[in-house]
Amino acid sequence: MSVARRMAVTLPAGPAIADTIERVAWAKDNGYQDAWFGDGGAPDALTTAAALGPVSDGIRIGCAVTPVYTRTPAVLAATANALGQILKGGFVMGLGSSSQTMMTGWHGLALHKPVTRVKNTALMVRSMLKGEKSDFDLDVLSSHGYRQFPLPHSVTPPLYLAALRPKMIEMAAEYGDGVIFNLWPKGALPKMMDHVRIGAERAGKDWKNMEIVNRAMVLVTDDKEDGRNRFRASFAPYYATPVYNKFLAWAGYSDAANTITEGWAAKDRKKTSGALSDALIDEIAIIGTADECRQRILEDAEGGVHTHIIAPLAAPGSEELKNTFDAFSGANFSL
Repeated sequence: MSVARRMAVTLPAGPAIADTIERVAWAKDNGYQDAWFGDGGAPDALTTAAALGPVSDGIRIGCAVTPVYTRTPAVLAATANALGQILKGGFVMGLGSSSQTMMTGWHGLALHKPVTRVKNTALMVRSMLKGEKSDFDLDVLSSHGYRQFPLPHSVTPPLYLAALRPKMIEMAAEYGDGVIFNLWPKGALPKMMDHVRIGAERAGKDWKNMEIVNRAMVLVTDDKEDGRNRFRASFAPYYATPVYNKFLAWAGYSDAANTITEGWAAKDRKKTSGALSDALIDEIAIIGTADECRQRILEDAEGGVHTHIIAPLAAPGSEELKNTFDAFSGANFSL
């Protein structure tokens, strides 16, 4: 059975939970099938997701992604149980390792054995969602004697795993129900999909039936230069973190990755952001007219992405944000 192609709005819509509820209601009324949270700070994504119950009928809610270091498997399983019941259009629990900036900088936690941590968290949460009594002594994680009532299969949330480089991608495809990508240059997509195939086949799965979710940084605009500069300002620090820096090098941009590392170490913001050339930004971000942006999403779909989270490079409440979401409404776009 082929995987459905889906369009999603990004969440949260800002610091006010009421705005997130309003965005989901708008998305449902305008032909979007999904709404996906990032989980980076306040307001908390999984708590806010519960507030979407009254408007969630007919639209799937996902989280891309919840870090596996900040919540235990038992907490994640209990939370997924609640959201599976509350969100009538379905819920996807996305799990990932996050980055050194968030885990070590924000939370004071070491980003230790990320592939192992994500894998074993997924194994434990899946077992707990089935109602099995925990009896785990795994590398980096353990749990004994925890049990929760299982949900009916129809509302049990699937577990999607976030990945960037080969080991994590293969593990995500092997142990996850879907795979989540983020901030990749388009030239890297074929080899990323190749590692999805390797991991899925290792588990005896048909890789073509594994949903691929991607958060796309999009801006519908006639001023590409301004859009690129916004991307530089927002995302050069991402590529300075070891996780994303190594990914950028693996994707074929080692010179840019090295320059970013040097600039960040020297606290030279101009050097850091300047390493993201116009050409490289055009590989990663989707900036241009509505037709240009829609064409790129279609190309990503042909490359293997099923669910496209539209994350506008625009200020909350701005006309640019509205135009970017409108470009992918059901009235204007179809996969």
